[in-house]
Amino acid sequence: MERVTLIMDLFEHPQTRVMLEEVSRRTRLPRSTAHRIIEQLVRLQWLHHAETGYTLGSRALGLGGREIGHGALRAAAAPQLLELAVHTRMVVHLAVLDGAEIYYLDKIGGRAAVTVPSQVGGREAAHCTSLGKAMLAWLSPEEVEARCAAAMRRRTVHSIERVDVLHRELGAVRRRKGLAFDEGECFADIACLGLAIRGHEGPAGAISVVGDARATVERAAPLVINAVRAVSDKYFANGRAFRTVP
Repeated sequence: MERVTLIMDLFEHPQTRVMLEEVSRRTRLPRSTAHRIIEQLVRLQWLHHAETGYTLGSRALGLGGREIGHGALRAAAAPQLLELAVHTRMVVHLAVLDGAEIYYLDKIGGRAAVTVPSQVGGREAAHCTSLGKAMLAWLSPEEVEARCAAAMRRRTVHSIERVDVLHRELGAVRRRKGLAFDEGECFADIACLGLAIRGHEGPAGAISVVGDARATVERAAPLVINAVRAVSDKYFANGRAFRTVP
C-alpha cells in the first residue's frame, strides 16, 4: 500500500501524465517493481495507459477526484463562459475528456439552454462532439484508437462510426488550428464549434458554442478563441502546466 500511495501521489491533477521512468525516479522504486504495480493499477482502472504516459483512470476519477481536480478549471472558465454566452446568444459548454467520452463541467445559455439536450455532469461520446474532437485532435493516433475504436457508435445519420474517418477529421481540426465542428453528429439539427484548452500534458478541457447551423457557429470562432486564451492565461498562471494557446 505504501508503494501504491507513492505512485498515486504523483498524479497531482486529473490531466497529469507520467512516464514509467519518471515514476521509478521520483518514487525511488526499481523500474520492474514500479512497472508491475502500475500494470495492476491499470488493470483495475485506477490508472489509464496511453502512448504518452499514465494518467488517472476512471476508478480514481470516480472517487470525487474529478470534481475536486476540475474545480480550478471551472472557476477559471466561468467568467469567460458567461461573457461568451452573452455576446453570442448561444449555449456554451465546458467539458473535459474522460476515456472515450466527454464530461460536461458547465453549461450556460439562459432559456436557450433547455433546447440543447446536454447537462452538467452528463456525458457524450467524444468522437461525435465538437468538444471531444477538439481534445482528441491533440492526442496521438494510438491513444485516440485506444480510447475510441471500440466505443464508436452512430448517434445520428451524420455521426462518424469508423476510426479511419475520425483520424481524417482530427487532421482537419489540427489544420484549422484546433477548431472542431459537430454538424448534427451528436444531436440532430444542432451544430457546435469547439476549441481545446491545451497544456503540455495534453488537453485540459474544451469550450464550445451551440447553434442551429454551422454558418451560425462559425461566426463565433473569434470569440471562442479569445475565451480559450483568457481561460488558459488564468488556469495555467500558477504553473499547472505550460499552456499552448491557439
